[in-house]
Amino acid sequence: MPYRPPLVAHENFVADPPDLPVRRPGEGGLAALARADVVATDSQGVTLKAATSGGETLAVQVGVAGEGVIRVRLSENTDARSQSAKAITLVHPGSYPGARVDVDGGVVRVDAGSAIAEITLDPWHLRFVDPTGRTLLEQNGGEYDISGRLRTLPFGRSWADGAVVAYHETFTARAEERFVGLGEKFTPLDKRGQRALMWNFDAFGSESERSYKNIPLYLSSRGYGLLVDSGMPIEFDICQSTHSCVQIVVPDDLIDYYLLAGPTPAEVLNRYNQLTSRPLLPPKWAFGVWISSGFFVDTQEKVLERARRLRADGIPCDVLHLDCYWQVVGHWSDLRWDSANFPDPDGMLATLTDMGFKVGLWLNPYLSHLSPAFAEAAAAGHLLRRPDGSVYVADVWHGNHPACGIIDFTNPQTVEWYSDLLRSLLARGISVFKTDFAEGVPADAVAFNGMTGVQLHNVYTLLYNDTVSRVTQEVAGHGMVWARSSYLGGQRHAAQWSGDVNSSYPAMASNLRGGLSHGLAGVPFWSHDVGGFTGTPSPDLYARWAQFGALSPLVRFHGTTSRLPWEFPEHAAAIAVDALRLRYRLMPYIYSVAVDSARTGEPMMRALLLDSPDDPAAWTSELEYRLGPDLLVAPMVDPDGTRQVYLPSGQWVDYWTGTVHTGYRYLRVSKPLEQVPLFVRHGALIPTMPPAQSLADGPFSDVTVVSWGAVDGRTVIRDTDGDTMVVATRSGDRFEVTVDGPKPVRRIAFATVEGAQPPTEVLINGVPAALSTVDGVLTAALPEG
Repeated sequence: MPYRPPLVAHENFVADPPDLPVRRPGEGGLAALARADVVATDSQGVTLKAATSGGETLAVQVGVAGEGVIRVRLSENTDARSQSAKAITLVHPGSYPGARVDVDGGVVRVDAGSAIAEITLDPWHLRFVDPTGRTLLEQNGGEYDISGRLRTLPFGRSWADGAVVAYHETFTARAEERFVGLGEKFTPLDKRGQRALMWNFDAFGSESERSYKNIPLYLSSRGYGLLVDSGMPIEFDICQSTHSCVQIVVPDDLIDYYLLAGPTPAEVLNRYNQLTSRPLLPPKWAFGVWISSGFFVDTQEKVLERARRLRADGIPCDVLHLDCYWQVVGHWSDLRWDSANFPDPDGMLATLTDMGFKVGLWLNPYLSHLSPAFAEAAAAGHLLRRPDGSVYVADVWHGNHPACGIIDFTNPQTVEWYSDLLRSLLARGISVFKTDFAEGVPADAVAFNGMTGVQLHNVYTLLYNDTVSRVTQEVAGHGMVWARSSYLGGQRHAAQWSGDVNSSYPAMASNLRGGLSHGLAGVPFWSHDVGGFTGTPSPDLYARWAQFGALSPLVRFHGTTSRLPWEFPEHAAAIAVDALRLRYRLMPYIYSVAVDSARTGEPMMRALLLDSPDDPAAWTSELEYRLGPDLLVAPMVDPDGTRQVYLPSGQWVDYWTGTVHTGYRYLRVSKPLEQVPLFVRHGALIPTMPPAQSLADGPFSDVTVVSWGAVDGRTVIRDTDGDTMVVATRSGDRFEVTVDGPKPVRRIAFATVEGAQPPTEVLINGVPAALSTVDGVLTAALPEG
C-alpha cells in the first residue's frame, strides 16, 4: 500500500490493492534457491531443476528472447503462466540466431550477444555480463543483520497460511547506480530509495507515489533494463529497505523477467519495444492544440461560441474536446448525448468540421446505476460482478457522482456491444475519444472470464483502450486515444496524459517528473492539462504552463475551471497564445521528432540521460528535457522566474538572446514571463513553417530550415510524404545546402547566434539563393518557379 502520512485524512479508494502478509519474527515460509541441475538445453536456453532452502523443487528457465535479451523464469513447472495472461499477453519474446548455450561442469553460460547469463549451479548464483565480461547485474543471495535475520528476499518464493503468496528476486545495487522508469512516477526521477507498487491508482493529483500508469520496467545507469512480465501488483523496492539491493516481489504463479542489454537507454527501449510493441504515431492534427470544454456544464451553443472566438482571435487550435457534460449528468458514461444541452449534435459537428476542427469526446468504462441503460447492460452480462454473482456497483467517483457498474471487457459480446456504441459516434463525425479512468476495478470483483479483480486490475486499462483504439482505427482511420491509465505495452495507445494535476507550480514540476519517467518506460506520446486540472491557475502560472505545454509532445488546455485564453488577463493570454504560435512554427521539427519516436520507441520529451548516459548529472536532471535532439526546454517551475538549468556537453544557444553557453555545467537562468528557458544545440538545423491556426491534412508545404550557428549540420524532415535529408556544409563565406527527398526546401534562415559569421553566399542544391533580411533574420531563398 502507498505511504499514508500520520494525522492526515486518507480517502480509501474502492480499488485499493490487497496487502501481502508480513512475516513474523522466526516464522518460516521462505524457499530460496540453493542449487540446481541441468535438465535440458537447446540453442536458445537451458531448463534446470532447482532445490530450495525450504525443501521444494522448482523449475528454472534461462533463455534468449532476442539479441541482447535474456529471459528468466522461476515456477513450479515450465508451463506456468501469469494470472493476468487469462486476459492478455503482455510480452512477446523472440529468439536470436546467434545464441549459444554452454555447459561446463558446474557453470552454464547463455549467450544473447550483447548480454550473457552466467549460472553457477551449486551453490546457486546468477550473473549477467556484457561481451567484455563486465558485470551488468547479479543476484544477491541474502543480506543478514547482526542478529542473523534475513533482510532481503532472495531468488525464490514465499508461503503464508499454507499457500504460495509471491515469487521474488533480489539484485545487488552498485553504490553509484541510478534507476529510472517504472511508468508515470511523479516522485524524483532517480528511483533509488523508493518503493514502487505496480498498481494503477486514481492518483488524486501528481504529487505522491500513486500512479495512473505503472510499467514494470526500469533502466539502470550501468547499461541495462529489467522488465517483469506480470499484471499482478508487483513491488519494486529500489534500495529502500536496504541501500545495497533491488528487491522485486511478484504475487503471481511465477516470476518471469527479462534482462535487456543497452548499453544506452535508447537501446534498452528499442529492445523493450521489440518485446511489447512499437508506439503508435498519432495523426498529424493531434500535434496541434487541443482545447477542452473543461469539467463543468457545457452546451452546444457554448461549443460553437468557443470555436468562433478561437478562429476570430487567430488562436491556433486543431481539436475541440467535449468533456463529461456532453452526456446527461448522473448518467455517465452511457455514451448518449444530453439532448437538452446538445439539441443538434450532428449540425454542431458539421459546423465545426467546416471550421477546420476535429472533435473529441470524453468517456470512461463505467456506467452509472441511474442511467436508463444500466438495467439492460447488467442483464446482458456487460458489467463486472461480485463473488455472489450480483452486479458490482462501485463508488468509482469517490462519492462525487453516482456509483457505477464497470464494463467487463473480458466478455467478447460486451466488447462488440461497446464498440457499436462508439461506431455510431464516430460515424456522426467524432474524431477521437478521451479514455478516462480505468483504475477502478475492485480487488474482489469477478470478470466474465473468471478473473478476480486483483488479476484484472492493471491489465483492464489495456483491454479498454484496445477496444476504443480498434474501433477508432476501423471508422476514423487512426487508432489514437487520449488515455489516463496504462500498463505494460501501453505505448500502443497514443496518447496518454497525466491526469488530474493540481494548479500550482510544485504540481507542474511533479507533472514534468512524471512525463520524463513515463518516457523512460517506453511511452513517447504524453501530455498534461495546461494550467493544471484542479483549481484555477494564477495568470503567471497559466502563462508558464502554456509555455511548457507548447513545447511538450502534445498540448491540451483543460481544467475544473476555464482554460480559455480570454478568461485570463490580457498579458497572460497573449503570452499563452504566443507560445502556441511558436509551437506551430516549430511543427515540422516537432512532427519529425514524433515520427522518429514511433520508429524507435525513444520519447519525444527526452530526459537528459537518454542522450548523455555517461554524464552522472544527467541521471538526476529531472525538471528539464530535450524535445528531440536539438531543443532543450527548462519550464519555469518557480514563480520567481529564476531556476537552475543543467546543460549537457556541447554548445547551447539561448533561443531568445543568441548567447552561446558551453555545456557540462549548471546555469542560473532568469527569464521574464514572456520567455520560457529554451536552448538550441549549436549547429542544429531546425525546420519551421509559418504560423497557422490549424494543421493541414497533407505534407508541410512551406518549410524554412533555420541554421543555428551557420556551420555544418544535418537534419531529417519526416513527414507524411516521406523523409527529406538536409545537409549543410560551410566553407569560408559559402554555405551549401543539399536537400534529398520529397520536401521542397527553398529557404534557409540564419538565427542570430553569438560569434556566428553569416555567409555571403548560399546555394541550395547547387542553385544560388538570394539573401535578404526577413523580420530581422538573414534569409536565403530560391527564386519562385
